[in-house]
Amino acid sequence: MSFADVTCLIGTLYACYLSFKLLKLVLNVIKTTLLGGSLDFRRYGEWAVVTGSTDGIGKEYAKQLAAKGLNIILMSRSQEKLDAVASEIESEHNVKTKVIKIDFSGGHEIYEPIAKELEGFEIGVLVNNVGLSVPYPEFFHDISVENVSAQINVNVMSTTMLTKLIIPSMLERKKGIIINVASAAGVLPAPLFGPYSATKAFMDKFSESLQIEYADKGIIIQSVLPFVVATKMSGIKRSGLFSPFPDSYVRGVLKKVGVSKQCHGYWPHDLQGFIGSLLPYWVTSLLMMKGLLALRNKALKKRKEKKES
Repeated sequence: MSFADVTCLIGTLYACYLSFKLLKLVLNVIKTTLLGGSLDFRRYGEWAVVTGSTDGIGKEYAKQLAAKGLNIILMSRSQEKLDAVASEIESEHNVKTKVIKIDFSGGHEIYEPIAKELEGFEIGVLVNNVGLSVPYPEFFHDISVENVSAQINVNVMSTTMLTKLIIPSMLERKKGIIINVASAAGVLPAPLFGPYSATKAFMDKFSESLQIEYADKGIIIQSVLPFVVATKMSGIKRSGLFSPFPDSYVRGVLKKVGVSKQCHGYWPHDLQGFIGSLLPYWVTSLLMMKGLLALRNKALKKRKEKKES
């Protein structure tokens, strides 16, 4: 076989590989569009717990689960915002709410009071959404120890400990849904967001392990890996094809519960993930580093101008 023949064979095989991956993406979108959205969340329990539920994605999970008839337990650190969201949900959807004011940057000692607050509630859905990052892309050595510790507690400890508290009652009833809102940063290179990326990778792998452990126990566990959503945390104020508002994003991802164990949640994000999977790692790393450095420089420039004004 000549060199040209070998090259042609490799090219053909790679084209087949790309075609297979594209077909898989298309079928997955069709599957979630046609088969998704039929899950009756109410049959898993009367209540849903949503962390980080006063803004962005978390607030939308709370509102849209309430629209499906679930009572909502809201968890966040601002009492004022919790009360406002609870009032909004009760008036719009005629369901019950309970608020738990909690700062998840605390250590393991915060979970005993939470356990007491949750006693007696039939919790069918847990959405581990609360998250913390850095204000802008930053080199690891410049991130404060306090911020690193807080990111681990907020992103990792909250997901682990709340799952630990709630999953036993789901096992007793042989039904439940756990949704872990991780990030595409957990599966793709995310330089200048090291701790955040690592904590989100933890959430994804944690979800994968639980999916296998409880596959025959009636518990649905989903890992959600969003790219950019137009929220306060992301700093994006306008929606676009690849940066939807939280309502559109959550509406899309809820259709995939029970259909996709791991998903980006929104078909343009699925497309982004597909494109990212095709690029060599060194290309993705280079592009991410270049883009995030530009964002960092822009943020530092704004901070400097603000101080001088």
